[in-house]
Amino acid sequence: MSTATARYAGQLRTEATHVASGNLIQTDAPLDNHGRGEAFSPTDLVATALGACMMTVMGIVAERHRLDLTGSTFALTKHMTAESPRRIAQLDVQFQLPAALAPADRALLERTARTCPVALSLNPEIRQQVQFEYVSA
Repeated sequence: MSTATARYAGQLRTEATHVASGNLIQTDAPLDNHGRGEAFSPTDLVATALGACMMTVMGIVAERHRLDLTGSTFALTKHMTAESPRRIAQLDVQFQLPAALAPADRALLERTARTCPVALSLNPEIRQQVQFEYVSA
């Protein structure tokens, strides 16, 4: 069974459907590459997948260790190459996690994030800059 199906909607847009859930994702070419920038670009999805994967695996480990990550956030910045071929050069991910986490739990979660499946699947030429900030609620 397919994971997703997609169709080209015209005007540099795609509509992808997650087969198991029926959820829909639209993509648009970015402003700097002939698009309107009205939706995630395909490379935005790759970038966001990195942060979401890191947060998800940290959540799995947090549940196992009875740690509460509710309200944790991440911000992600994607840097594209200036030269051809156009590709992702660097992904910067900044997490905000609860200040109440003990030092050992912080180390566990940071190690977990850096070894998520997406991080390990990306081309090693894509630099991954990951920062963790611990903030009070």
